[in-house]
Amino acid sequence: MTTRGDQILDQPLNKIGGKGLFIKELEVAMQEGRADFAVHSLKDVPMVMPRGFTLAAMLEREDPRDAFISARFGSLEMLPAGAKIGTSSLRRMVNLRRRYPTLDFVPVRGNVGTRLKKMEAGECDALILAVAGLKRLNLLSKVTSFLEIEDSLPAPGQAALGLECLTVAEEVSEILSELDHAPTAVCCTAERAVSRALGGSCDVPLAAYATVDGFEIHLRAWLASNDGAKFVETESRGMVDDPEGLGLRVAQELQRKFI
Repeated sequence: MTTRGDQILDQPLNKIGGKGLFIKELEVAMQEGRADFAVHSLKDVPMVMPRGFTLAAMLEREDPRDAFISARFGSLEMLPAGAKIGTSSLRRMVNLRRRYPTLDFVPVRGNVGTRLKKMEAGECDALILAVAGLKRLNLLSKVTSFLEIEDSLPAPGQAALGLECLTVAEEVSEILSELDHAPTAVCCTAERAVSRALGGSCDVPLAAYATVDGFEIHLRAWLASNDGAKFVETESRGMVDDPEGLGLRVAQELQRKFI
């Protein structure tokens, strides 16, 4: 199915309704009985699920890094002043502008193929895309270099897939739950809790990324103003049986630092 988020490509996502545009039509299809469940990129799923719907499973996370793609330059460091970087992510724009203030970040939307064509047509000198999407499309050969987690902290849920169904569809939910990957679910639940507490949307530049180490979760996150003038970060650890609590604590710490 093609959603409104896929169709409107000439405006920034935060100006036309946010990430929910990618899932509304799929939810209508479930309500009308045309679909039993939907598969989403988890980072595009709103932090508060609509009434009547549930995330029944989170699949094992792919590579969560961002990728640098350019036909002419080998890395961000090699780009000359004024070079144009194409991305649809406010998180990426704000974070990378802090490190590379001489570069120009321009909004580029559309599927991966569309974005690559826009770069080839000269609309930008390079692209920043999620490695996971490129890998799923067998386009890893397009990657010029990888951005490490420390340099480009991922969005909450980045590289994981979420399976959504109707809350009343108990049989479907039970089947889907067999596909749930516990470590991914724990990490993404913590990350989404940070975003939810901070009103996370396309209008709020933030990042959150968690990893599991034994019975502990290590959660890193940052929050910034839209222009990047304010930027605060923090990290914390918590037990795997309370990812929501850890996410909330990290969000509160970010809020405290941001004020």
